[in-house]
Amino acid sequence: MLFRTFKLGGGQASLQTKFLLAFAVLLLIVMGSFAIYVNRIVVHPLRETTENEMRLAAAKIGDQLNLYVDSQNQLSQRILSSKEIFNLMPTGDSSRLSVEGLALNRKLREIMFQSIGPSMNIEDVAIYDLRGGLLTTFIGTSGNPSSLLPFLEKSGSDINWNENGYSLYRPTANRVFFIRAILNQNGKVFGYMAIQLQQEMLRRSVAAGSSGSEVYVMDYDGRTVYESNPSEAAVPDFRIPASGVNGVYISDTGDYVAYYRSEETGWTAYTVTPKKVVLGPVNSVATISMLLIASLFLFSAAYMYFSARSFLLPIRKLRNQMRRINYSNIDTRVETPSSNNELLQLSESFQGLLDRLQVSIEREKLAVHEEAIARNSALQAQIAPHFIHNTLYLISIAAQEGKNEVVSEMCKNLSDSLRYIVSSPYEHVSLTQELEHAKDYLALLRHNYEDDLEWMIDEDSAFDEIRLPRLVIQPFVENCIEHAFGNADAPWRIEIRVKVYNGLWALEVRDNGEGFSPETIAHTLDLIRSTESSGEDSPRETGIGGMGIVNTAHRLQLMYKNRLFFNMYNHSDNGGGAAIQIIASLTEDFY
Repeated sequence: MLFRTFKLGGGQASLQTKFLLAFAVLLLIVMGSFAIYVNRIVVHPLRETTENEMRLAAAKIGDQLNLYVDSQNQLSQRILSSKEIFNLMPTGDSSRLSVEGLALNRKLREIMFQSIGPSMNIEDVAIYDLRGGLLTTFIGTSGNPSSLLPFLEKSGSDINWNENGYSLYRPTANRVFFIRAILNQNGKVFGYMAIQLQQEMLRRSVAAGSSGSEVYVMDYDGRTVYESNPSEAAVPDFRIPASGVNGVYISDTGDYVAYYRSEETGWTAYTVTPKKVVLGPVNSVATISMLLIASLFLFSAAYMYFSARSFLLPIRKLRNQMRRINYSNIDTRVETPSSNNELLQLSESFQGLLDRLQVSIEREKLAVHEEAIARNSALQAQIAPHFIHNTLYLISIAAQEGKNEVVSEMCKNLSDSLRYIVSSPYEHVSLTQELEHAKDYLALLRHNYEDDLEWMIDEDSAFDEIRLPRLVIQPFVENCIEHAFGNADAPWRIEIRVKVYNGLWALEVRDNGEGFSPETIAHTLDLIRSTESSGEDSPRETGIGGMGIVNTAHRLQLMYKNRLFFNMYNHSDNGGGAAIQIIASLTEDFY
């Protein structure tokens, strides 16, 4: 049987397969390492470079817008440099159609023409009174608001307006106005100026760094100043950055958003680029790298497969020779080509293994024989001769009295007990079988003690999975009968309780007898501990602390080793009595 554990083949993976699997794992590790290298050395820096380019593009758009807005600021300053404009601005209601109104409009146009000149990068310039009413325009193009009242009502919360005296106003998608207050050096406001910006100039400023991305320009309060593709759809919900910062983040839709906030105007330029456009070069590098690694992997696997076949052919021959070796020809010498030094060493090592195995088998046979003698002696010691004599005597009395059913039941119980004791003494049994044997044993005793003896034994299908040595429970039950009930009043009760939970099983045998004396408990547990630590056989006695308890505990320790806990104590339930407790683990050691 031991030899079978060293048998090669038999459903196991071949050496060639294991070799190839090991090589595949190695290649996967190399492939993963290369992928990490490509990601850290190539892909990650490339992604950072792309994001930096997006930041620079957003910053360039912001700078171009700053230049364009600054030019409008200079234009408005040139118009306001004429002191006559303050004298012309009305202080109250005025009509554009009156003679005074027409004269005022003409003079205001002359001031604007002198300041602007023929070269323009704007659509128009309009001047409004203190209430936001339109007074005059430079060219008279369409789209100038007839009133600035909606803007003036919201300008109080505009930081740029309060600090610099100008702001942007976007009443419609295609109209953006640079609005400035007409005030003198003392800060007195006479009216308002609205410069209508050219959409083409805004588009050129944005196109300087957009690179095909969608561009949005938002003011400090999140209002849209400009969008590259005006539509009815809602403007994306951008993150409003802190003052004077720029960066890149990924939106909820997966797009890359680069932003730049100008410290001069407080506006933020956003460029929205689809993820596939941003990561296109990055993904291409990663894909090419992975394809290269995969090709290398397939080529190496094919090469190693064919190389392994030729390399492992002598090993296969050696394995076939090993398979032909069995117990009858274990001394057969394995023939191996001497040209292969490694295989020769393998053959010599295996031959040495066979020699050692032969010695181990002989030792095992001797040990099994000695164990059989020891176990037969232990099992025979469990059968009390007076119990068999009394049982046969009770059977004969029942037969004389004509109690055929009682005779049949007692004979059956005695037969089952004897068959269980002597059959297959070397094999472990299930806990269910041990409990059934305990029932048969108690059923025989019942005819002697009649109604004075009661018992309760747990039953469960889970007990079938628990293995233990034969004749473990009966010695504890016999101990109750012989020693616990000597001076105790009937009825005498024996309980065998079993619990299974979380990979543990616990067995407890208790009675309602006199209980153990403290000296008996200490002496018995000391014997069990000394037997466990020394590894010697338990004393061959039949009383308490001998074969009845110590030897049973020793046989359990041989099977469960450090997965067993044994205890004996006196309980106080229902009048008190003695209890034997065994707890064992099915999986892990206790210590």
